[in-house]
Amino acid sequence: MTDISVDFEARGATDRVPAGTAATGQADWRDFTQLLKPRVMSLVVFTGLAGLLAAPAGLHPVLMLTAVLCIAVAAGAAGAINMWYDRDIDAIMTRTSQRPIPRGRVAPGDALAFGVMLTVGAVALMGLAVNWVAAALLAGASAFYVFIYTMWLKRRTPQNIVIGGAAGAFPPMIGWAAATGEVSLAALALFGLIFLWTPPHFWALSLFRSGEYARAGVPMLPVVSGHRVTKRQMLAYTLALLPVAPAPFLLGVVGPFYAAGTVVLGLLFVICAVRVLREDGEATGFKAARQMFGFSIFYLFAVFGLLIMDRLPAAAPILGG
Repeated sequence: MTDISVDFEARGATDRVPAGTAATGQADWRDFTQLLKPRVMSLVVFTGLAGLLAAPAGLHPVLMLTAVLCIAVAAGAAGAINMWYDRDIDAIMTRTSQRPIPRGRVAPGDALAFGVMLTVGAVALMGLAVNWVAAALLAGASAFYVFIYTMWLKRRTPQNIVIGGAAGAFPPMIGWAAATGEVSLAALALFGLIFLWTPPHFWALSLFRSGEYARAGVPMLPVVSGHRVTKRQMLAYTLALLPVAPAPFLLGVVGPFYAAGTVVLGLLFVICAVRVLREDGEATGFKAARQMFGFSIFYLFAVFGLLIMDRLPAAAPILGG
């Protein structure tokens, strides 16, 4: 696939759906739940909980639930604002065309107000009930996702996922800060793990969705630089992830069971990337890329699941009150 020359920024500006796009008035709780991107939220909650449990300091169960709730609500709110801003390209792409705003179920202004109110509420509750360090990180993550990734990077550069991926890497660091009131090297290691995982995860998706991204004017790496370059970078990131995932063990946060598990999972992730590199996607229907995308989700759940399993014995007395 050769490079293409498209004025992505100009197209994004001219194709934008007007803010007053009419809605049917039939919105119900399911439509507003969909605005929160519940599947994405589940991963955010899981990694945030893992960061909270990995922290050396304890937190009362009620405050722990409050912190996790704030992380979940803020993540969902950022998703709602993202849907408000991206409603034009969501209508073009098959993967997103059934979201509430393109379907006319929710008015764009209602989605924006919903997202903003939830964000303010989640940050305020985190600060008042838990601590303001965690609240500041939560606010920073939301702002980064909305302003840096969604509004600035996504339509302007093929490095959108690389830089913008930092937003999704915040939750374990927020969880850690909720328990300790600070950010440590171990929390930054968990941040780095998700940061390096994000590009190969999303580029695997963009390989078999590159036509849709091109039509929507989103300069994902396969669209701008071609499949071969994308596949090489996917392999590079999976290799870089290999020593980072076990870092919490090297920092004394978790035991050898976690370290061994992350090494095995990391090697499997690399094997997936090698298979994608060797695949002729046009001939196979991007079978290897689809499999890698699915495995990447399992990988992150499994790594943080190992972290939680390792730390649960230490957290059990606290969780028991």
